[in-house]
Amino acid sequence: MRKTKAFTLIEILVVATIIGLLTAAAFISYAQLSRQSRDAKRKADLEQIRAAVEMYRSNNASNAYPSFTLSCSSTGGISEGTTTYLSSIPKDPKCSTNTYYYSTSGTDYTLGAFLEASSSTCSSTYSCGGVNCNYCLGPYGQK
Repeated sequence: MRKTKAFTLIEILVVATIIGLLTAAAFISYAQLSRQSRDAKRKADLEQIRAAVEMYRSNNASNAYPSFTLSCSSTGGISEGTTTYLSSIPKDPKCSTNTYYYSTSGTDYTLGAFLEASSSTCSSTYSCGGVNCNYCLGPYGQK
């Protein structure tokens, strides 16, 4: 009787189970890294907008903050006369469901975003495209 070299059914099932577990772990890690990456972009975008808003106010004779809207369809930037402070306003990485928040009273402002991997909240409730912002900058929000 000749014996052929082959894998048993149990060996194949063990290998398939290990591959399945590694694939699931990789998918979960990838999803978490994607959320963290989008959150880092949101924070960088808000900081860029905040810097432009502050430069606008410091150069403005009335010492007021600019008025503009943040939405998925908004175009343009922040400028006054021939001075451009921000050539194009960044949009949320998931702009179809989330948007950034901006509000000004002339002498104060608040910028907000919804961070996917954060449980913190702003000091007040602001809408970031249908969800509540949980990351805010400016005198009215967290710094």
